[in-house]
Amino acid sequence: MKKIRGTYAFGRYIPMSAHKAQRVINQIRGRSYEEALMILTFMPYRACYPIFNLIEAAGANAEHNRGFDTTELMISKVEVNKGTKRKKIKPRAQGRNSIIKRPTCHITIVLQKPFFLVQLGNDIFPLSKKDTQQIWYAAKFSNSRMLDDIIFRLIMKGELKIY
Repeated sequence: MKKIRGTYAFGRYIPMSAHKAQRVINQIRGRSYEEALMILTFMPYRACYPIFNLIEAAGANAEHNRGFDTTELMISKVEVNKGTKRKKIKPRAQGRNSIIKRPTCHITIVLQKPFFLVQLGNDIFPLSKKDTQQIWYAAKFSNSRMLDDIIFRLIMKGELKIY
């Protein structure tokens, strides 16, 4: 079986603390590409904007370099690491100064076409009489959020019928 590789986007020296970025990252980890963009659009935190840009960059990389459809991509890995501290000098009274240390962080985002989507593409389409059995078999190796997403897409396209 061929190994599926992800598409990366790196953000270096993003001017915020790693803890603030981590709070936002925890909300989008494991979600689909479109769902993550929607969540970041409506969250009120300052950290959302650079993370939104990184996810869009990773989606553009996946579409241009690998030929993936962005609607099928999931966020498989997201990392936030502490970066170096920027130092600024603030002038003080009587010719003195103090140093202000501003934290930075590095963010790594990996978008990947989920394994079960590839399996569904190979095994199920066109759907046979045993479509539900094959979907559950393919979903045995994935988490429930991904399964809900693929079943919803199949229902909306009309390729899967609920009796």
